[in-house]
Amino acid sequence: MAATQVLIIDDDRDAAEILTLLVEPRGYVARTAATGEEARTALASWQPGLVLMDLMLPDVQGLELLREFRETSPDTQVIMVTGYGSVPKAVEAMGAGAFSFIEKPVDSGILLAMLEKAVEKIALSVENRRLKAELQEHTIFNNLVARCAKMRELFHMIGSVAPTDASVLVVGENGTGKELIASAIHQNSKRAAGPFIKINCAAIPSELIESELFGHKRGAFTGAVADKLGLMELADGGSLLLDEIGEMPPHLQVKLLRVLQDREFRPVGSSRVLQPNFRLICATNVNLDTVLADGKLREDLYFRINTVTLAIPPLRERTEDILLLAEHFLTKFSALHERTVSSLHPETAKILLRYQWPGNVRELEHTMERAVIVAEGSAITPDDLPAVVRNDGRPLQPGNFAIPPHYTLAEIEKLAILQTLERTRWNKRKAASILGVYRPTLYHKLKKYNLIEHINGVDRRQQVKKPPQGDAQGQG
Repeated sequence: MAATQVLIIDDDRDAAEILTLLVEPRGYVARTAATGEEARTALASWQPGLVLMDLMLPDVQGLELLREFRETSPDTQVIMVTGYGSVPKAVEAMGAGAFSFIEKPVDSGILLAMLEKAVEKIALSVENRRLKAELQEHTIFNNLVARCAKMRELFHMIGSVAPTDASVLVVGENGTGKELIASAIHQNSKRAAGPFIKINCAAIPSELIESELFGHKRGAFTGAVADKLGLMELADGGSLLLDEIGEMPPHLQVKLLRVLQDREFRPVGSSRVLQPNFRLICATNVNLDTVLADGKLREDLYFRINTVTLAIPPLRERTEDILLLAEHFLTKFSALHERTVSSLHPETAKILLRYQWPGNVRELEHTMERAVIVAEGSAITPDDLPAVVRNDGRPLQPGNFAIPPHYTLAEIEKLAILQTLERTRWNKRKAASILGVYRPTLYHKLKKYNLIEHINGVDRRQQVKKPPQGDAQGQG
């Protein structure tokens, strides 16, 4: 479907010709149809992206034809053209799926703006469908979504190592999904029916980790008011994940090494010998060469825990997965929060691809959840993203902009918008990009703050509150 193709349906040949002369110089390719039957034939053979249709046709009601179009060509955007007194019918057409309607005589500026918006919606729909198709085509491995070669290789490694009992070390930056990888190993192992026990060695005080891992007997130390099963015992028949293994205290590393060698241990304060049967998976986000050199991780333990090492690439190195993941999270959170958000605006997709994602997949997931929650329409726009993402991770630079004393937040925003517009010579598209907002949002704020362009010689600067004498001034 070509988005620039416009089918004009009107039995008034002169009106159809006027519309053709209006749209073709703007890059659209137009055809006309005088009846419903001609329109059906053109839609089937020519597949226009846009339809301008009169509500009143000689052989069929415009609403009836609209409903047919919505069923046979859902991506085609229909703008209803209505005469005086037919507005209620046009409103009904909007409810039936029309993109918009316009009254005769047609205002050329309004119509062209409608066509531009309709083209954006078509592009959005096509891109959304493409992303969903790609998401179906590419790998979803135990909730791990990927397309890039590095991740496919990683999935292959998981498939190879999971059925064994080999110890695995998962290495990756924070937020890359180390726990998901460990879970995938467990779920694809012969221990899948057993427990999957996790502990973050960095999140528990060092004096408590031993009790958490090995358990203790009542009275073994102050506060031990009852017997406690350790995680190693709870993991019997399953898998044990030691996250951030590099943060484990050295004396416990010795005990862990002994457990791995002898396959037995005693709970703290107990003479009872336990022989755990678990598969060990470790994870870390630190540079292992550094912790080994610093003595934070014993070398002999390191060789015990990394029979197989799986390295997860950061999201910035797998950019081809960003939009797939974003679409995956959009679907997930739209269902979770019962929202009707279903797509990404093209400008939003560009921002997501440009951002470096220092927090990796976890940051993208949180960003998409926030966007789904705050989105006002069916598509996620740039305004729905956090400012740090919109600004490509760069902190906002004040430059020559100074905030005068005693200004309210609204007055500061008004001043910032004015100075940005003046720097861009009132180029609203460029100003919106600099300010990190979507253009319709900028237009709304221009109206809100009465920052209209120079009209009848009025100086725009007079529309902004002047600081008291001697106060700091923003340098435009």
